[in-house]
Amino acid sequence: MSEKLATIKEVVLKNNCPECYNNEGLRLTFKQKIIDTKFYKSITSQVSYEIDCKICNTIIYPVKWTDDIERVFEYQNKAFVPKKSSTYLKKASWLAIILTIVIAISIILLALYPNL
Repeated sequence: MSEKLATIKEVVLKNNCPECYNNEGLRLTFKQKIIDTKFYKSITSQVSYEIDCKICNTIIYPVKWTDDIERVFEYQNKAFVPKKSSTYLKKASWLAIILTIVIAISIILLALYPNL
């Protein structure tokens, strides 16, 4: 089973970085959790966000956000639409389901008609 955060949206912010004071490098990234197993792939409703600076290569945690960054984040957070939560069954799941149905039908037929 693997869990990963897939980038859904990345927004370039024109605010000054609290670390290096450059106004070219801030990026707000929205990520959504995806679970991938042998039997299914699921897009969850769990969304995370991160603001980082590409110039000084640092993550800007909410403690260091300025009022301007906070306002821009709130606006972008309201405008963000995550992917719809869903689950997709893979071939292995369908084979397991079909095999279970065939075995159940065989057992029922053998119980009803023991002379077969």
